[in-house]
Amino acid sequence: MFLEALHIEKNYGSFRALDDVSLGVEEGTVFGLLGPNGAGKTTLIRLINRISLPDRGELLINGQPMSDADVREIGYLPEERGLYRKMKVGEQAVYLAQLKGLAKRDAEKRLMQWFEKFDIADWWNRPVEQLSKGMQQKVQFIVTVLHEPRLLIFDEPFSGFDPVNATMLKEEILNLRKRGATVILSTHNMSSVEELCDDIALINKSHVVLSGNVEKIRRSYSAGTYRVELDRRPDNLQMPEWCVDCTVEEGNALRVTLGSDRSANDLLAVLLPQVRIVSFRELLPSMNDIFIATVKKGGDRE
Repeated sequence: MFLEALHIEKNYGSFRALDDVSLGVEEGTVFGLLGPNGAGKTTLIRLINRISLPDRGELLINGQPMSDADVREIGYLPEERGLYRKMKVGEQAVYLAQLKGLAKRDAEKRLMQWFEKFDIADWWNRPVEQLSKGMQQKVQFIVTVLHEPRLLIFDEPFSGFDPVNATMLKEEILNLRKRGATVILSTHNMSSVEELCDDIALINKSHVVLSGNVEKIRRSYSAGTYRVELDRRPDNLQMPEWCVDCTVEEGNALRVTLGSDRSANDLLAVLLPQVRIVSFRELLPSMNDIFIATVKKGGDRE
């Protein structure tokens, strides 16, 4: 395991922000750190960055206790952005890159490559205050990844982006993973979680209430519902009683929910003698639905 949090507790006076939190992040994966506002996500991120220290428990990198030296291998994009508004974009980016240990010449070379990729090279000599929120976001993303850290932490990275630029950023995050980086993604955008994340941990009221592989979690919440597209309008079909719900959708499609003791094979055995099937897929619940359901019931799920 690349990063481990073991029985972490963090208190602020009488308020317990994290209570016996344990999770693990595999190397070279995108890990979703999820939860409602005030759940404890930002506190955990601050602990990983050693901005503060836990009151109990420990954080490990490759099985060893984290130290200040490990922070040099972390790139952190916080939700609250912070660039000096009067400073020129390129000058500021070089300054921030040097703080991460890059030589000026190397920083300038890498920055220009990224600026050209993100189509902001023309803004190098302009003050930050002339940039839109989305363009400032691009600059901060670049500075976060420039020194090629092993661990990247992005807190709401898509805020302020239009769909085109959000897609571009998602592609870059996946490219970083392909190149070996480990990514922690904190976001309320559950569609992005489904697109990007391998594993997740959902924190609610200071506890981890759900964790694991995204696809396995979605399947564990399956209601046994399938969408079946047919070659003709599905009229006069003979369906058994264990199809607890069978709805004709627009076009030549059925939405069928099976009883708990039945499988997709049972449904196919009923349909194939009656119609020709064009497509057949299980409708898994979205991470958004799972997020809401888990938080609403207080997270009492094993």
